[in-house]
Amino acid sequence: MQLPSSASFDIDHQLIAIAGFDANQNEQSLNQQAVNIIASGPSIAHLAFVELLDTATIFVNGSISLLAEHTFNNVVGWVISDARFISHQPEVFTKYYNGQPLYATLAVFEAIAASHPNIIREYSSSMRILYPVDRPWSVKANKLGFDILSFKQKLFNKKMPLSHFANDPNFVIDNEHKPVPIGVSLDVTQGFVEAGTVVYVAAQLAFSRNAGAIHLYGVDLINSNLPRFYENTENSAPSKLDKAVSERIVPSLNLLGRVYKQHGVPVINHSPVSQYLFDDLG
Repeated sequence: MQLPSSASFDIDHQLIAIAGFDANQNEQSLNQQAVNIIASGPSIAHLAFVELLDTATIFVNGSISLLAEHTFNNVVGWVISDARFISHQPEVFTKYYNGQPLYATLAVFEAIAASHPNIIREYSSSMRILYPVDRPWSVKANKLGFDILSFKQKLFNKKMPLSHFANDPNFVIDNEHKPVPIGVSLDVTQGFVEAGTVVYVAAQLAFSRNAGAIHLYGVDLINSNLPRFYENTENSAPSKLDKAVSERIVPSLNLLGRVYKQHGVPVINHSPVSQYLFDDLG
């Protein structure tokens, strides 16, 4: 099924289009650069950043607030996959987003259009839509007048099992994994595979953008009950990591590390908290 090449948003009665991610666009290529993906685990607070600031960097969710403390010289992306981030941390979004390449799901852009329409208007050219392969239109109809989905949107929003993509050359699917199959995308132009953490989306994006190596920071997992480094106990957002870690996140990241290494792209987990969980991350 061909994914939509763009989606339009009604901003003050003006339709503004945001393009879908396309790895074939020259400006999307990272040209074999090593990429640091910075997550939001508490271990980030103890990380020495001085040696990382010149490396291509992709932030996820609230980790972009590190810009308040450090000068990252090569920000190549910010990834948000869950629209709840926009409602739970609006001050992070409005304070630190000023046109960096933003990669997000349709639901996230719908949330931004509803609460921060001027940002869509000003920076739409720097934004790209990422589609979950098994439900491209994401979770539900947005609140911008699309409560009655068109036939095409309903078709795209019908969730398909990952096994449906087992023979698609753009994906590697492990149908034997229990309780449900897991997978990884080789080109998120055709969609990304979900695994319960935005880091998984960002890693697939980095590979699709021709990264030479992928380094993961702040992927702590086992202390997900603690606030993220930019939160406190009063404003921490709910997390479903604990339930998903053993059955979904760890096996998926191991699959990703194994598959990408076979394609010449090592994936290295630098979290001192979760290193022992993984067999196939460097």
